[in-house]
Amino acid sequence: MLWRYEMPAGPHIPAGAGSHERFSFGGWTLDISARELQAKGGRSIELTTAEFNLLELLVRRPSRVLSRDVIMDLLKGHDWSPLDRSIDTLVGRLRKKIEPDSDTPSLIKTVRSVGYVFTADVSRH
Repeated sequence: MLWRYEMPAGPHIPAGAGSHERFSFGGWTLDISARELQAKGGRSIELTTAEFNLLELLVRRPSRVLSRDVIMDLLKGHDWSPLDRSIDTLVGRLRKKIEPDSDTPSLIKTVRSVGYVFTADVSRH
């Protein structure tokens, strides 16, 4: 006879809970635990899950050129096709929300034929 033991129900506490990991860059504050982006003055900016995940990926790797393939793998966990432009579209949407001028980006720069680089000075709190 087989017996099954079930753990008693209780609150699920994710790893790292209780500590607020924050990154600041160019007047913005990204709170990883709260999944919130704040502009100067504390105004919250609404991000989709994909936009938030991309921004987190970039702020954790400032000044490093990330290929589209690496970004897709880290965000979605699978390979991409050279015809897949979803990363470019996602970067464009994020730029419109965080760049002072999305037509001449200063935070997320394109590295032609390679990918993107997050150029802001990032501090971790």
